[in-house]
Amino acid sequence: MAVFEGTFAQTEPLRLAIVIGRFNDLITNKLLEGCQDCLKRHGVDINPHGNQVDYVWVPGSFEVPVVAHQLAQSRRYDAIICLGAVIRGQTPHFDYVAGEVAKGIAAAGFQTGVPVVFGILTADNMQQALERAGIKSNKGWDYAMNALEMGNLMRQLHSRLEVESYRDPQLPVALKSAQASDVSVAPEAMG
Repeated sequence: MAVFEGTFAQTEPLRLAIVIGRFNDLITNKLLEGCQDCLKRHGVDINPHGNQVDYVWVPGSFEVPVVAHQLAQSRRYDAIICLGAVIRGQTPHFDYVAGEVAKGIAAAGFQTGVPVVFGILTADNMQQALERAGIKSNKGWDYAMNALEMGNLMRQLHSRLEVESYRDPQLPVALKSAQASDVSVAPEAMG
């Protein structure tokens, strides 16, 4: 048996995408700055013209999941970071948007097997959002750390599965069948 754990080193091979909602851009820009600071300090080239990070801007948080799903389906990225801010108002709009965004981002990861980091701030008011986007701490940093860890972890798991497929020629067949039918492969089948 083995132990797998993502690391924050060896970031050079990682390819990341960041999907950012423009709505509440005072908050989302600060989240993006925190995210970029973390990535840069961990050796990731954050230049949008470089080859490690792609940036995709969408109108608001509600549009983030569909774009994250498309990016994940492309299989070009080791992880996708979703940034947005949904701030409670005086109508139930907050509840609908926040809930659907959470479900959509989770589905993008589950359906593609690509880590999709939930970086959507939900706050009761602007002050709470500002505190989480830089005044007290910047959650963008945490979202970037999650992406680095999960991207590295998935690379380890994929490498292990490739090695195991050489030992057990039936493993790739079982994995392909499971992916085609959206059925989970039991841990025993993976070795």
